[in-house]
Amino acid sequence: MENVLSIQGLEKSFKDKQVLKGISFEVKKGEIMAILGPNGAGKSTTIRNIMGIMYPDEGKVIFHNHTDIPRHKIGYLPEERGLYKNVKVMDMLLYLADLKDYPKEKAKERIMYYLDKFDLNGKENTNLEELSKGMNQKVQFISSILHEPELLILDEPFSGLDPVSQDVFKDEIRNLANKGTAILLSSHQMNLVEEICDRLFMMQEGQKIIYGSLDEVKTEYANFKCTIRGKNKLDDLKAISEVQRVEQSEDVSVLYLEKDVVPIQWFKTLPDHLNIHELTMDRISLHEIFVDIASGKINQEAGELHA
Repeated sequence: MENVLSIQGLEKSFKDKQVLKGISFEVKKGEIMAILGPNGAGKSTTIRNIMGIMYPDEGKVIFHNHTDIPRHKIGYLPEERGLYKNVKVMDMLLYLADLKDYPKEKAKERIMYYLDKFDLNGKENTNLEELSKGMNQKVQFISSILHEPELLILDEPFSGLDPVSQDVFKDEIRNLANKGTAILLSSHQMNLVEEICDRLFMMQEGQKIIYGSLDEVKTEYANFKCTIRGKNKLDDLKAISEVQRVEQSEDVSVLYLEKDVVPIQWFKTLPDHLNIHELTMDRISLHEIFVDIASGKINQEAGELHA
């Protein structure tokens, strides 16, 4: 797939603190790329450098092989929402579309389409200050995609949304990617990232920790875990081969297994005397990988798993 955005060796310091340390990644046409990391990892600084809000000390931000990024081809949903509160929804969206040099009549059609899609029917002449927080977020999301950007940057797009609205946003983000939009998404809601993202870039203290497709990252870092429902002695579970650790709560035990365990073979090693009412096997979640990074359990550069 074609690279829409390329970040090459980005470095940025504030006074004596280096917050970006030579990071590089790409966002391809039609993919959803997640940029992840704990607070202070450098995600917002990276996004601000891409947007031209600030400029790197070293490195390049390249859009379709050009260092001059055309702002009318980028959509941006910032983490800090900020639309004018005493302006009508339609006027606000038309104003923002005009800033992107988007045709007015076409903008009106798309506004009405998205207001209907996001359950904001009849709100086009309502002042933004009269809308709920969730409704305002929907309007701001519409503003970021109204002009049909080639690159869409979403910073915490699901924050504050109810589960129904989250599903609507997820569906639309995936729909935009299917139509060819390159999407860079930052979020702390790992379950939602895991549902919709194709690749991810995890960073810690301004540098790359993990970079690759979701499947490759899960294969490399997400060992299997086995959940057993039934009363069992902790020592009996710890004695099972290839078990790294066991977490137990009442009659539920979670066995975290060593890397490269083959589940079908491992099952054969379970003692006959175990009390098993239910048993499930899956890999640890992206959330758990994220926690491992934040807590320093994954603290070295992993290299690119996928180019």
